[in-house]
Amino acid sequence: MSDIPPTSGDVQDSPEAEVTGPQDYVADITFDQMDLGPEIRRALAERGYKTPTPVQAKAFAPALAGRDLIVRSKTGTGKTAAFGLPLLQKIDANDKGVRALALCPTRELAMQVAAELEDLGKHKGVKVAAIYGGASMKTQEDALDEGTQIIIGTPGRVMDHIKRGNLKLDGCRTVILDEADEMLNQGFYEEVTRIMDVLPKDRQVLLFSATVPPDIQSLISRYTTNAEILLLSGDVFTVEHIHHIRYDISDAYPKPRNLFYALEIEEPNNAIIFCNTRDDTALVTAVLNRNGFDAELLNGDLPQKERERVMAKVKRGEVAFMVATDIAARGIDISGLECVINYSLPEDPAVYLHRVGRTGRIGNKGTAINLTSGREMQTLSILEKKYGIKFEKRTMPSPEEASKMWTERHVREIKEASGSSIYEGYLQLANSLKSRPDSDDLIAFLLKHFFTQHRMEKAAAAARDEAARGFAPRPDPMTVAPRAPRPGEREKRGGRGERERDRGGRGERERGGERERRPERSSRAPERERAAAPAAAEGATAAPATPVEGGGEARPPRAPRPPREPRQASVQADPGQVRLWVNLGKSDKVEDEGSLRTALEGAGAPAGKIAKTELRGTYSYVFVAESDAGDFESLAGKQLGEKALKIEKAKR
Repeated sequence: MSDIPPTSGDVQDSPEAEVTGPQDYVADITFDQMDLGPEIRRALAERGYKTPTPVQAKAFAPALAGRDLIVRSKTGTGKTAAFGLPLLQKIDANDKGVRALALCPTRELAMQVAAELEDLGKHKGVKVAAIYGGASMKTQEDALDEGTQIIIGTPGRVMDHIKRGNLKLDGCRTVILDEADEMLNQGFYEEVTRIMDVLPKDRQVLLFSATVPPDIQSLISRYTTNAEILLLSGDVFTVEHIHHIRYDISDAYPKPRNLFYALEIEEPNNAIIFCNTRDDTALVTAVLNRNGFDAELLNGDLPQKERERVMAKVKRGEVAFMVATDIAARGIDISGLECVINYSLPEDPAVYLHRVGRTGRIGNKGTAINLTSGREMQTLSILEKKYGIKFEKRTMPSPEEASKMWTERHVREIKEASGSSIYEGYLQLANSLKSRPDSDDLIAFLLKHFFTQHRMEKAAAAARDEAARGFAPRPDPMTVAPRAPRPGEREKRGGRGERERDRGGRGERERGGERERRPERSSRAPERERAAAPAAAEGATAAPATPVEGGGEARPPRAPRPPREPRQASVQADPGQVRLWVNLGKSDKVEDEGSLRTALEGAGAPAGKIAKTELRGTYSYVFVAESDAGDFESLAGKQLGEKALKIEKAKR
C-alpha cells in the first residue's frame, strides 16, 4: 500500500521514521503557545489538559487557516480535538447558522464527538448538536431552529434533515469526515457523496482517520483542493502498547463456556467483548449474567434509548462487560478500558485493529484476548504477517480449574473489601440465613449487590485518581441533562403526528447495512394490559358464538365470575417519590417485595433505590425517588426470561 502522494508545502512525518512511545501522544508545545482564545484555554484547563498531542499541534494552524486537510493518525491520539479546536476558535458564537458539519459512522461516536466539542466550547457559547437516527426528529429540528453552529451527525439522519428542509448548509464553511476511511467505503459512500455535493463549492474539507487506503484517494481528489497531508502514523495501521493473547477454543464444551473460562484466567476488571453477529451478543450476554459476570449487550437491534443507557452505564463503570457488535469498534473512548475480547475474529483483519484500539489509548497499556478456531487461521496469519502482531498462545483451563478460580477470585475480592473488620452485628443474621430454605437466593442477591457496588466504588476512585493527576474525566454524552422544554413545547413533542413521523422515517444505517428497528409502543399499553388481566389471571376463555337468523350471532350466557377479592388499598407515594407501573406480578412468580426487587435489580435497576413496592396479580408498583425514575424507565424492553419488561410512570 503506497503513501498518499505529497503536495507542495505539505507538512508530514515519514512513515518509516515513525516514533512510538510518549512522543506519539505529547507534543513539544503547550496549549498556551497555540492561537487559542481565553474561553477555549479555560475549558482545556478545567479538564486538566496542558499539552496537546502531536496531531492536535500540527493540524491546528492549517485547519485554522482554512486549508483542506488529510490527517492519518493512529487511534487514541486525540483526533476529535485536532479538528474541534480550530473549528471552535474560528466560529463566531453570535452567528446562528450552521458553519461546520462533521460526519461519523456510528451514533455512539457522533454523541461522543458532540459532547467533547460542546464541553470545549462551553465558555465561548458555541452551540453543538448531535443528529443521529433512532432519536426524535422533532428534538433535532428544534436544535436546528434555535441556531446551531456545529452539527455532528450520521449520514442517514443528516440526509433526512436535508431532504425535509430542516438542515440548511448554504453557509457551512467546513465539513469533517471522522473515521474517513469508513465514511467513504461502500456502506456510506452514496449518502456521504450526496451530502458533500450539496455543500458550498468553496467549503473546507478535513479528513481524519487511522488509515487512508488507496481506494478512497479518487474521492479525496474529487472533494479536496491542494490538501495538506499529515502522515503522523505509518500507512499500515498498527496498535502499540497492547498485549495480544490467543486461546484456541476447546470442543469439549460450548464456545460461550470457553469465554467464561478465559475470563477466569485473565480476570479483567472490565472489557468490551466483540461478536460478529447480533445473535452472538445476546447469547454471550445471557451466559455471562448467569455465571455472575455483570454484562450488557450493544447492537443495532436495540432501541436508541437503550443503546444510550448501556453506553452510559459502561462509561460510568457500573457494568464490567459490554458485549457488542462492530458499532463499538470505531472511535468509542471508554476511560480506563483494560481489555478487548474477540469472541470471534472479524472477517476483515483491519477491523481487528479498530476493535483492539478501544484499549491501550493515549499510550496506556491494554490487552486483547482472542478466542480462535481452525477456520480463523487465515485471519491470524494476515494479522501476524501484514501487521506484525505477535500472539501469545495460552491453554484453556479445565472446567474444574475454571470453577475453582471463579470461587477463589470472588472470595478474595470480598476479603480485600472487608479488610480486618469484624461485623459482629450481622453474625447472628448470617447464621440464620444458612438455615432458611431460600438462603441461596438471598445470599446470591447480597453477593450481586456487593460486587456491583464495589465495582462502582473502584471506578469512582479511579476517576478521582485521574483527576488528581491532571486528567479530568471527559463528559459523558449519555448523562448530560436534556435542555428544559420551552412553554408549550412538551405537549407539542408528545403529539401523535410526531410519533408517526419518527416511526415512518428511514432508519440509520450502521456498519454492514444494519438498520435500527424501533419497536412500536403505545402509551395505552398498561391500560389494555390491566383490562385484560382479570381474564388472564382467571384462565377465562371466550365462549363460541352461534349463528342466528339475519346473520347475527347469539352467544350463550356467560358463566358467573367468581367473586372478586376486596379492592386493595393503594399505597401512596411519599414527598419526592414517584410511583412506577411494572408488568411484573404474582402471576410471574414474583411472590413478595424481595423477589420483585431482585428481579428489577437483576435487569439493571440501581441497587437499593426502591423505597417501597405494591405487588398485584399481573403488575406491581415501585416507589423511587424522582431523581432515580429515569434509570428505572430506561429498562423498558429489557428481557426477563420470556417477558419483555415494561415500566413507566403510573397514571393517577
